[in-house]
Amino acid sequence: MSGSIHPTSVVSPSASIAASAVIGPFCVIEDDVVIGERTTLMANVFVGNGGRIGNDVRIHPGAVISTAPQDLKYAGEPTFAFVGDRTVIREGATINRATVASKETHVGTDCLLMAYAHVAHDCRVGNHVILANSVQLGGHVEVGDWAIIGGLTGVHQFVRIGPHAMVAACIMTAKDVPPYTLVGRYPVGVENLNTVGLRRRGFSAETIRTIDEFYTILLRQGHNVSDGLRAYESAVSDIIPEVRLCIDFIRNSRRGIYR
Repeated sequence: MSGSIHPTSVVSPSASIAASAVIGPFCVIEDDVVIGERTTLMANVFVGNGGRIGNDVRIHPGAVISTAPQDLKYAGEPTFAFVGDRTVIREGATINRATVASKETHVGTDCLLMAYAHVAHDCRVGNHVILANSVQLGGHVEVGDWAIIGGLTGVHQFVRIGPHAMVAACIMTAKDVPPYTLVGRYPVGVENLNTVGLRRRGFSAETIRTIDEFYTILLRQGHNVSDGLRAYESAVSDIIPEVRLCIDFIRNSRRGIYR
């Protein structure tokens, strides 16, 4: 145990806390916890066994990290919850540690989890992800890098959100969200490419046009998914990596994708 620790906090002497970390008032940190350099826990933060918090993380009041998974099969096995460097966790957000299915829940680097967001057991949240207020991720959900999920949205267990996708607020996401797309409206479906987001992240106009051509064939020409993939691969001989990522994501979908 090390770091700057407020005298009202209860911190296990077995926890590993970097010398430059700051633990605010009324926090509770259990035995098997690691907290990295320059990380700050504000008031009333709980970090349970298996918590692995990176460097330069900011955790706001009332957040709860690495508590037991909400899974009736869980029998107290040692598992983990990782939070990457420079991630910000806002008030009342919760991250459960994993079950033995994967043993690790992951939240990546440079993420923002807004107030009351929930990351369930065995989730894998990529880098630069934003979960807006009260987003609720079910167990085993995967969220790709740079994805954004709007407030009050629920994501069904085992769903995958593709990289650079954006999901609207206040919807129930029960299928996989293809990479680079905007998903919203009712009934839920793909509205368009996340063009603004792609431009902001440096995608060229040519790359964006090529991705759009792929989704035009896949989603707008009356094909089912399998036929649409075959039609695109038959028509295009040199498939760019960004489109190949989409094809692999869709082929590996277990829940089906939004159309």
